[in-house]
Amino acid sequence: MTFMLKSGTEWNTVYGHCRAAAPEAFGADRVHNFWGGRWRDDGEPRPAFSPVDGGEIAGPPMLTADAAEAAVRTAADRHREWRRVPEAERRARVRAALDAWAEHRDLLALLLVWEIGKPWRLACQDVDRAISGVEWYLEEIGPMLEGRSPLDGPVSNIASWNYPMSVLAHAMCVQVLAGNAAIAKTPTDGGLACLTLATALAAREGLPFTLISGSGRELSPALVRSSEVGCVSFVGGRDAGGQIATALADLGKRHILEQEGLNCWGVWEFGDWETFSGQVRKTFDYAKQRCTAYPRFVVQRSLFDRFLSAYLPAVAAVRFGNPLAVSEQGEELPELDFGPLINAAKAKDLGEQVSDAIAKGAVPLYSGDLDGGRFVAGQNTDAYMAPVALLEPPRPSPLFHAEPFGPVDSIVLVDTEAELLAAMNASNGALVGSVSCDDEATAARIAGSVRAFKVGVNKPRSRGDRAELFGGWGDSWRGAFVGGHLLVHAVTDGPADERLPGNFPDYTLRPESHA
Repeated sequence: MTFMLKSGTEWNTVYGHCRAAAPEAFGADRVHNFWGGRWRDDGEPRPAFSPVDGGEIAGPPMLTADAAEAAVRTAADRHREWRRVPEAERRARVRAALDAWAEHRDLLALLLVWEIGKPWRLACQDVDRAISGVEWYLEEIGPMLEGRSPLDGPVSNIASWNYPMSVLAHAMCVQVLAGNAAIAKTPTDGGLACLTLATALAAREGLPFTLISGSGRELSPALVRSSEVGCVSFVGGRDAGGQIATALADLGKRHILEQEGLNCWGVWEFGDWETFSGQVRKTFDYAKQRCTAYPRFVVQRSLFDRFLSAYLPAVAAVRFGNPLAVSEQGEELPELDFGPLINAAKAKDLGEQVSDAIAKGAVPLYSGDLDGGRFVAGQNTDAYMAPVALLEPPRPSPLFHAEPFGPVDSIVLVDTEAELLAAMNASNGALVGSVSCDDEATAARIAGSVRAFKVGVNKPRSRGDRAELFGGWGDSWRGAFVGGHLLVHAVTDGPADERLPGNFPDYTLRPESHA
């Protein structure tokens, strides 16, 4: 079948809509930074290319270290003004910003498709969750703020590219609701235009946002170590997170550092394979480019044949390709499980990891092909990768001990519960885990020893939002836990002797239930 790009979704058309909606933020040939209360055409725009088809899109305007320091100083000035704004007025302004986001919801979602390759359904979901999540805080934040005050300085946000709205923009809104100014660094790999439009709409309502672009090396001294910053919130990989943790070690600064972990799904004394098969397919949403994705299955050896009978058809049913490809004019955008990876370099690197693992002994159980994808004729497909499943990747391989952040599963076979737990805890800490087991007592015992913050029994776990506590164990998290009142408490000051719940060197709080 021949596919074409859906009319009206072309990048130039979408960018034109951005210029019409927020001309102050989008120039004819560049995107602006926002700091000091105004949009600026500073910074050197860096070329950027869409993972969807390799075409050029708006690139981040990279600031120097000196400009970043100036931006942080002006954000601190705005913070001192904003922290005195009455709570009712803060609510009203955030409400107005959400209304503006809702009005431009489809445009924000299309930007997510072009910039980070999200299928249309998931892109819309990202915008919708940002709006509905902040709406919940608008209703609930009053009691959470009792006896508390804003921080002494703005919150500095450094986040990965995969959830610009439902993680980064959502967090910034909660931070300003709590009385703080919010600074954000645009993710270098994608999300620039979406975050710029969201910030422009929020800034019009008077929200104290700062949005700047630049390399981590240039901006980190200002965004992490500046004495003006009251809290650092980071979402990303362990390497960058470790550098930030080291930079914060001697400062005593409030921090929330969410880092990658190898989330594992254990299968032990289990028999509901029909349910499991449906769950496997859903794990491939957004090509597993999520902090709560499950790229590792640890399976009881005696169940391996039945596991494969459920697993392989589920993987073969996964639909992937160009998120904007349609077969005829007027057709709705396709229901895909995933589109491209974030860029061609990532797809190439992950493909090389797979080839190397196989050369060193891993057994390929499933190797998809791009011919099974949905693509526009002649388009660049360098950023795409079909699903892959490997049995027993060799221990030296990154696929054994690290999160691949792509559609590559590894399966490890075990014979005892001790081996099961050792394999599930291979990365010293994860955000989520799951155990498929028919016996509740056995499942609870296993789940209690999995070094993941949330452990599902016979179901996956997600980040959750609103009132649900979220954090991580080991190297997957540092600092305050968040979610509901804890998210608000993480960015406000309370009693002098308060100890924030979190994964700190000397203090942790484990969830009471694995439900």
